[in-house]
Formats: sequence, structure tokens, C-alpha cells
Amino acid sequence: MNLKADIEPGTPSGGVLAVLGLAGHPKGLGVLFFAELWERFSYYGMRALLVLFMVAPAAEGGLGMPAAEAALVYGNYTMAVYLLSIPGGVAADTLLGARAAVLIGGAMIAAGHFTLAIAHPWTLYAGLILVALGTGLFKPNISALVGSLYGPHDTRRDAGFSLFYMGINIGGFLAPLVTGFLAQSPAMKGWLAERGFDPIASWHWGFAAAGVGMTIGLLILAFNRTLPKTIPAAPQSEGHDRQTPSPILALVAVTAGTLALMALILLSDRAGFEFLRWAYVLVPAAIAFWLSLSLEDVQRRYGAMFVLLIGAMIFWAIFEQAGVTIALFADQLTRSEIAGFAFPSAWFQSLNSLFVILLAPLFAALWMKLGERQPSSPVKFGLGLACLALSFVLMVPASIQAAEGRVSPWWLVGLFFLQTVGEMLLSPVGLATMTRLAPARAVGLALGIWFLGAALGNKLAGVFATGFQSAEPQALAGSFLWQAGLAGLAALAFFALTPWIRGLMGSVK
Repeated sequence: MNLKADIEPGTPSGGVLAVLGLAGHPKGLGVLFFAELWERFSYYGMRALLVLFMVAPAAEGGLGMPAAEAALVYGNYTMAVYLLSIPGGVAADTLLGARAAVLIGGAMIAAGHFTLAIAHPWTLYAGLILVALGTGLFKPNISALVGSLYGPHDTRRDAGFSLFYMGINIGGFLAPLVTGFLAQSPAMKGWLAERGFDPIASWHWGFAAAGVGMTIGLLILAFNRTLPKTIPAAPQSEGHDRQTPSPILALVAVTAGTLALMALILLSDRAGFEFLRWAYVLVPAAIAFWLSLSLEDVQRRYGAMFVLLIGAMIFWAIFEQAGVTIALFADQLTRSEIAGFAFPSAWFQSLNSLFVILLAPLFAALWMKLGERQPSSPVKFGLGLACLALSFVLMVPASIQAAEGRVSPWWLVGLFFLQTVGEMLLSPVGLATMTRLAPARAVGLALGIWFLGAALGNKLAGVFATGFQSAEPQALAGSFLWQAGLAGLAALAFFALTPWIRGLMGSVK
């Protein structure tokens, strides 16, 4: 393929594209790559600090929350970020168009981070609400734009999403290094004190840096005019005309349903209503089974989407404790130094993204080389869950050793490596598979379903993390062990059900 033909105004040079592995992919991937890089810089930069800021004593500039309360706030916030992707996807499908939804969402995200940069008690929740609303518009629609660059049978699709995922993680790698330094580094606190600023307010300088990152991503998108405004629509017979009231009614209905679901999820935190958490798995499983009985190909494909949703939910429930349990383990039970070099504990959050940067080109090359011979999506999901299980098995002896003092940082290096291998097998593959399974007119909605799995998984991550007790390493080891068992059972289930799931997917692999 002619490389120059794939470069448009506002994208990096051909040499940069070639270095990053983007050469040979469709127009627009470079723009979306860098825009998402900076959006994820903002998200992961803030996420690296959030729980640590909430549990830090007031004398250190934090909110002084108990760890269990901070875990629930974290879980509810990250749940809302992904759950709002459902109406965000439908808003793009029916009203705004994908490009406008991404721009509006990016502006709201930036506003949320800059709100967090204000040192005032009310800014925490106001900022989190703005970031959640903005990400609901931004996240599903930028992924849908990536999917629209490839034809339904283009074998470059998984590779393209893997490279897109690398862009996400370049931002995710840089963000904790920058925001962690600004928020936690003694050097930064000293610099602030020398210039008359309050050093304990350094947390808010980290949040401000996240806002700057989102603003850069927003500018990249705003000044590029070559991306499609909407995802190509299906033939008219498959949907309503955009000028009829049906799309608006659909958006209202989906938004109302999402808010009702969010209310039920929040209700599950109240004493006596914890049983509602069982519905996170049982309801999608029932929907998948019901849709699997249909004779219509489209409905069966939606059934496959809900099966993948369950696998993603279990994966993220354990994986996303990186921002809670693992962040606290790193801060309170791990030596934050290597070869005599001390660093902020937030820097551990960069390890996952660093490994993605290193592994994404390898996985992309592997899928390109295997082509039609690569494993099916359900098999990749099973392998990803198995790697996740092994990562938490590794934390069992680490927790036991913590009874004698802070443990080696290499335990967390091993954890993040195994989790990243699992992530590369599941997350970009899941995104690519959803865009293949979806009807052309409903790609945003299909990706909203995918992000529902992430929403419920993030909520469960907060729930699982409420039991974190740095003073009880044995109990912590038991928590890691049962969660490893949960991921292992899910992996076995995907391996066993692969023929059935492939049958639901039809011609999609």
C-alpha cells in the first residue's frame, strides 16, 4: 500500500507512522492514535492519584477517607465512566455524529480535570462527574471511528486495534510519571514551597496536568477535518431516517434506562441490597441465552456480545484493582525504589502501559502473520483470563512476605507483566470483535454494550477492594487467591463454550 496515500493533513509524518507501525493501515488511524493517546494521558494521570489522594490525611493535602470508602467512590466513578458510554454511543448514532460526540466529550473531560485542580472540598465530586459524562461521549465513539476505517473482512482490523491500544498506553505510561511526580515528589513539594505555594496542594498540580493532556488531544481532533463525522449507515431498510423522531426517542429511552441501571448499581452499596450484585452476571447471562435461541443472525450476534460482556466484566473486576488494591499495596507494602533510586508509588501505575507499548507491536505482528489461522475471539478471551489468574496467584506469596516488611517491587513488575499479556489478548480483541458483530447502524450502541462490561467490572473492582487491609497480609493473600480462582474458572468456561460462542458469532471470527 502506498504510504503517502494514507497520510492526511494533521497527521504525523510518514516516518513517525512507520516507526509506530501505523504504515499500511487506513487513513485516519494516526489522528485517532494521537488523540486517544492524550485522552488516556488525562484519564490514567488522574486515576493514578485518585485513591491515594482520597486516603491521604488532611495534613498531607488529602481527604482522609477510610480505604473502604475510597474504594467504593473509585468503583462508582470508574463504573459511571464506562456505563455512560451506552447513551454516549447512541447519542452519536442518532443525533451528534461520532466526531462531534468525541469533541464535546473531550471538552467536558478537560473541564473536569481542571475542576479537580481547584483545592476545594466540592471539586472532587464535580470534577469526577464532568470526567464521567465526557468520557461517556468520547470513549465509545473514538473506538467506533477506528472500527469504521476497516471493512468487515479486513484482516488488519485486530492489528489496527492493537496499535490503537498502543497509543492509549503511551499516554497511560507517561501520565503517572508526570502526575505522580507533580503530586508526590519531595522535589516538587520543595519547588512549590520555595515559590510561596502550599506544598500539600501538590495533588492538584497533578490533576491540572491531566487536564492539559486532554486539551492537547482535543486540539488534535479539532484541527483535523478528514475523519468521518458519522459511522457509515446501514441501508435505509435496516433503520429509521435520522429526521424522524424515532432516534431521539431511542436516545431518551437508552439514557433513562442507563440512569435507572446506575441507580440500581449504587443501591447495591446499601446494607440489605448487596444481593443486587448477583444481577451483574445473571442478567447478561440470561439475555445471552435468550438471544441464542433466536433464528435471526443479528440477534444471535447480540447474544455473543453479551457473552463477551461477561468475560470482560470478570476480567476488569480483577484487573482494575490496579487503581485501588494494587495502588495501596504499592504505596503501603512495597519498597518504592530500584537499585537505590527512590520514586513516587504512583509510578508503578506506568508498568502496565509500558508493557503494552512493548507487547502491542508483537501481538499486532502475530495476528497479521497468522491471518485467518489466528485463534478465535473466545479462545483469546480464555487465554487472557488465564494470564490474569496467574497474576493474582503471584500476589499470594508477595502478601505473605509483607508481614515481615515492605516487599520487593519486582512482585508488582511480575503482576503487571502477566496482566498486560492477558489484556492484550482480551481488550483490543474485544473492541475489534464488537465492531465486527455490530450492525453498521448500531456500532456505537454495540461498543456501549462492550463498555457496560467494563462499567460493571470497575464497580466490582471497587467492591472487591473494600476488604484491603495492609495490616492483615494473610487476609490479603486469601483475597488475591480467591480472585485468581474466579478468573481461572472464567477462563475454563470460555474454553469449554468456544464452539457455542462461535456459533452465535456466525461468520465473525
